[in-house]
Amino acid sequence: MAAIDASLYEEIIIESSDGKRSVDLRFGIVALKYFEDLFSPTLTAQMTIVNTGGTIPTEDGSYQSIYSGLPLRGGERVSIKIAGNSDTNKGLDLSNKDNYMYVSKITNVIREGQREIFTLHLVSREAIANETSRVYRKFSKGPIDKHVKDILKENLQSQKSLKYDPVEFQYSFIGNLRRPFNVMIWLAAKSIPTTGIPGYFFYETIEGYNFKSVENLIAEGKQNVSAEYFHQEDQDFNKSTDRRILSYSISVNNDLLENLRLGTYAAFFAEYDPYLARFSLPQDGKRTLRDFSGTNLGDDPEIPQILSSNGFDLSNTPSRILTSVLDVGTLEKNVAYNYTKTNYRDALFRYNYLFTQVLNMTVPLNTELKVGNVVKCNFLKISNNSKEFDREQSGLYMIKELCHHFDGTQSLTSMKLLRDTFGDV
Repeated sequence: MAAIDASLYEEIIIESSDGKRSVDLRFGIVALKYFEDLFSPTLTAQMTIVNTGGTIPTEDGSYQSIYSGLPLRGGERVSIKIAGNSDTNKGLDLSNKDNYMYVSKITNVIREGQREIFTLHLVSREAIANETSRVYRKFSKGPIDKHVKDILKENLQSQKSLKYDPVEFQYSFIGNLRRPFNVMIWLAAKSIPTTGIPGYFFYETIEGYNFKSVENLIAEGKQNVSAEYFHQEDQDFNKSTDRRILSYSISVNNDLLENLRLGTYAAFFAEYDPYLARFSLPQDGKRTLRDFSGTNLGDDPEIPQILSSNGFDLSNTPSRILTSVLDVGTLEKNVAYNYTKTNYRDALFRYNYLFTQVLNMTVPLNTELKVGNVVKCNFLKISNNSKEFDREQSGLYMIKELCHHFDGTQSLTSMKLLRDTFGDV
């Protein structure tokens, strides 16, 4: 079988909130979509269901529909297991107690005669726990990655694994009754890996939770590219059709004005240090993209130059000014801010210029892919009868969003890809 062929639903069972009733949904599914997002701390999914006739038995011997008989009210547990449809696809398994999905809402309900159609929106269990939990206690000075592990275990009661990159410095804070996901995402922007540029992501994949630095994701991805895809106008390339790009579109290509608004090329940070009772000096506050060198998916970062007689480029003048009061000296004694070892300043640059290029792409199903992975894309040059690849557009991309789509006729993987710099290195 090819990766694009329809997949086999091995198990799709929904269980009522009280655990007394369950229904096998395999034969009523019109389409199933599974989602991951590098900016999301939870998995999501959607299932469109068609049900005809009575399904749920009642005490008087009659039968009711799924919608009214289960009944569907939100919070129902769903077990999903889809078999792999090719040698490269191991399938999708959300059928054990640690990674069950739960119904968050029901939409598009249509009921006509003996038939009903509805869409189930599913989330991970931790997404529900996040709304009923608050982080309130003080976290004493310690590694940020340890704080993240503690919040996952204590506040969310999660049994899922956590893959993390160690954070270089220690940090103390108070939860202030914020939701666990909000705290962990807030901590991600403050984290600095032992090597590399500041900036972390906190997100979930089918394998569990991840607290990973941007730099390490790129470095690991370049050493171990998850997949390589080819844009083929015909079949002369002699490449496997499972690695063919079915369609793609470039949604962002170096948005100059937006980059200036975000301070991607140069920004000024006006900070007040309450511990030392002083403002940051001008030489401390100005930061440009040239001030740090990171690991890139392509060539070195490019800063646009404006045509002028003096060779002016957009790193000469900050296009964004940010003001803040530093959170130092509040919870711990003898703490001073190290202006030479910044955190959120460089993280801001790293997050922003990662979005230099944004590309949407659809390929045959590949369940081995996860957000945060790096894939290589080969795009043809736009010219008559050219079979050469465009070196500027081709190259390595990071998966920011991912959707596995299953229906009765085909299986597809759609991705939103990011790249910080141009060129195929």
